Amino acid sequence: MRILLVEDDPALGRAVREHLTLAGHAVDLVGSRADAEAALRAPGHCLVLLDVGLPDGNGLDVLRALRDRGDWRPVIVLTARDQISDRIEGLKAGADDYLVKPFDLGELLARVQAVTRRAGTHPDRAFRAGEVVLDLEDRRASVAGEEVTLTAREWAILERLLQRPGAAVSREQIEEAIYRYGAEVESNAVEVYISRIRRKLGPGLIDTLRGVGYRARA
Repeated sequence: MRILLVEDDPALGRAVREHLTLAGHAVDLVGSRADAEAALRAPGHCLVLLDVGLPDGNGLDVLRALRDRGDWRPVIVLTARDQISDRIEGLKAGADDYLVKPFDLGELLARVQAVTRRAGTHPDRAFRAGEVVLDLEDRRASVAGEEVTLTAREWAILERLLQRPGAAVSREQIEEAIYRYGAEVESNAVEVYISRIRRKLGPGLIDTLRGVGYRARA
């Protein structure tokens, strides 16, 4: 799943991004209200982790603007403010959950999973194509019942392809799924990862569509 992390503390931002990346998520990290608003104008993020105290404004204003335009993707507010009135304000602004700093990274991951389940981001809890299954609940991939180990980026690519087996997915869409916000993309990276996935899951799973992108066989 692709997550937008809005956090102006560089050390905390890196720690959260690393922890969620190890859990198999693609995390885009930004540190200001302006960058958060720019990132949220484009589709792609399934969940937002939103700091309240940003250098150029209040994170809750970002949340209110998101809800005002009918965007109801899940948002977890992260803040050092621990008063009940602060929590009420965040929930009234449209937050799905509220986590007070300092927090345990394991608890954050558990809340991400819980909010995602409640929001129905992946209602079937698994993606399937032929004998390949991605278990979204346990973060496990298997072929004909045999578990296969995938890297975080291999998982992100496969998750994007298996969301709609048989449908074309452009190279740009795959790059968005696996690279952090603003990161430089190597020219042959997608081909390298697709090749690795084919070796692990079988050469017949993914078709190359010349000039278009890729497609997972249904």
